[in-house]
Amino acid sequence: MDFIVNNFDLWTWVIIPILIFLARIVDVSIGTIRVIFISKGFKSIAPVLGFFEVIIWLLAISQIMKNLENWVSYIAYGAGFATGTYVGMLLEEKISIGKVILRVISKKDDCEMIEELKKKYRLTIIDGQSPTGGTKAKIIFMVMKRSEVKDAVAIVNQFHPKAFYTIEDVKYALDDGANPVQKRNVFSFYRKSK
Repeated sequence: MDFIVNNFDLWTWVIIPILIFLARIVDVSIGTIRVIFISKGFKSIAPVLGFFEVIIWLLAISQIMKNLENWVSYIAYGAGFATGTYVGMLLEEKISIGKVILRVISKKDDCEMIEELKKKYRLTIIDGQSPTGGTKAKIIFMVMKRSEVKDAVAIVNQFHPKAFYTIEDVKYALDDGANPVQKRNVFSFYRKSK
């Protein structure tokens, strides 16, 4: 037992794997956020995030290359990647950047629901029917911020819990049909007003 305790290298077998694990969580989470920013049109911050993502990755992989015999580092690297992916998904949900389209298909008369939704959102309503021509339905379209989806779905569920709805990302939308929605820069809060 004394042989194991005396020859156990705490730095190699515990500290380095923990640092690799944490580095992978951070760099994979940054990578996830970077991809989200690119897809939402925030292209100015993506290179900065990419820089830090790669620097952190290089630090992690260099420790593995220095300690190739340390199998615990391999496990830490893989576990850090998996955990970083999960953390990145959680961050993506919390950030809620961009706009979505909420499409609600209802087979019943939802005048109250429509009136309640009109108080907070702009709607487009289309009459529809099933392919056989029997069942009539209302199709309601709403473009909104991702952060507003939960409230809109709560209104739909309040009036019609069995309504079918879909949510899709919107890359670009026009506001009022005439003025384009301002593309928000992540650093826009630093700008002085004109």
